Amino acid sequence: MINPSEPATIELDERVWNLIITINKKVNTAVSPQEDINHWGVIDRWDYPDDGYGDCEDYQILKRRRLVEAGLPRRALRMVVVLDELGAGHAVMAIRTDQGDFILDNKRDAVLPWHQTGYVYIKSEGDRTHAWIWLSNQAVVTSTASR
Repeated sequence: MINPSEPATIELDERVWNLIITINKKVNTAVSPQEDINHWGVIDRWDYPDDGYGDCEDYQILKRRRLVEAGLPRRALRMVVVLDELGAGHAVMAIRTDQGDFILDNKRDAVLPWHQTGYVYIKSEGDRTHAWIWLSNQAVVTSTASR
């Protein structure tokens, strides 16, 4: 559930940055990749990887859960659909901050500014409703700040 009274961006300080990096790496290490068809017997299912297996969106929803439990506003943590380096569909999570948007990805432990991922951005969760926003290869946010 999106709470419009929550901040849409996070103030990025050293504590928050370290929290983001730590959770990204811990989830990437704890979950092993497995496509939904092999895992669940269906083409696509978004679920928590509680059994230690999941595909790209499952990693991201677990990261979001852990970041929210650590006190970050859910509204600033958005699932984003991209085309990856091979042109395949892929899900990542964007963290909107006062220093730009950063991407959490199960393909790498490094948390990168959106414009350094090499991805084509297709759509993102909105920050007011459950509706998705088409990005037309426009980035999640237009800041070029890097960390």
